[in-house]
Amino acid sequence: MRSGLKAMRIDFAPPGWRRTLHRLHPAMAAAGLAGVLLCVLGAWTMMDLAEQRAIRTAQLERLEARQRALSKAPKAVPETAIPEAQATAVNTAIMQLNLPWRELEDALAAATPANIGLLALEPDPRKRVLKVTAEAKTSDDMVGYVQVLKQQEFFSGAALVRHEIEEQDPNKPIRFQVEVQWRGR
Repeated sequence: MRSGLKAMRIDFAPPGWRRTLHRLHPAMAAAGLAGVLLCVLGAWTMMDLAEQRAIRTAQLERLEARQRALSKAPKAVPETAIPEAQATAVNTAIMQLNLPWRELEDALAAATPANIGLLALEPDPRKRVLKVTAEAKTSDDMVGYVQVLKQQEFFSGAALVRHEIEEQDPNKPIRFQVEVQWRGR
């Protein structure tokens, strides 16, 4: 005969972890073990990330220190020896480029009458001298031209350097050279 009573488990063991483990359902034990493993994995990942962050922070600090040092240090310009001839040629070219061409042209145009033919202009920027080679029909035209050049505001003086009569030309013009000194800017 069966009685309607359930079987009773009697456990006289004192409470403790062994007793808890013994009574624990296997699925709960597996879930607990999985939770512990996840916690360990999470802790290990966090430690790895913290270590990587520390490395990156140290690298960043080194780069910033290097950048500060480079920005504070005077930039060294490499010294290259330029040959004397090359330096002279470059300086001469710069002086030619910096000539007051517009002012020279305007002053010459204002002073040159129709009976004077300009043949060549040779500037000397170091001395601020312009050598003008021209032709005139008569010596009076030549002398008058030199006087007009002397009166130009841009020029500080003009002097006849040489002159000659062109014998090969049937009109026999006078070819002459005038040195004109211009004023500084």
